[in-house]
Amino acid sequence: MTGYAFIALTVLLSVYGQLVLKWQASLSGPLPHGVAPKLSFLFHMLVNPWVISGLAAAFAASLFWMLALKKLPLSTAYPLTATSFLLILLFATLVLHEPLSMGKIVGTVMIVGGITVLAVTA
Repeated sequence: MTGYAFIALTVLLSVYGQLVLKWQASLSGPLPHGVAPKLSFLFHMLVNPWVISGLAAAFAASLFWMLALKKLPLSTAYPLTATSFLLILLFATLVLHEPLSMGKIVGTVMIVGGITVLAVTA
């Protein structure tokens, strides 16, 4: 497998993890007051199968990231992970129904533009 494939897996697993954690956090109700209720809240979140899958995806993404770094220079690999910004914007809008603003669009276009410049000049 190539370094770029490992980066793609890193990004996809990271995006999945973020989306699932946000989805489950939004379903869990308000954050309680006090230390003990917060710890109980976190415990209940941590035993949720969806949360476990999101955390496992983040861990797996870290493993694929290490494999990518074995094959590619950090200065090449790291900018490519910024594609996660585009995917998060897309899926947060389509799946989580988060509002899409002009600022989010412009910011994401700037990030993708920067990635393109880095890729072309590498």
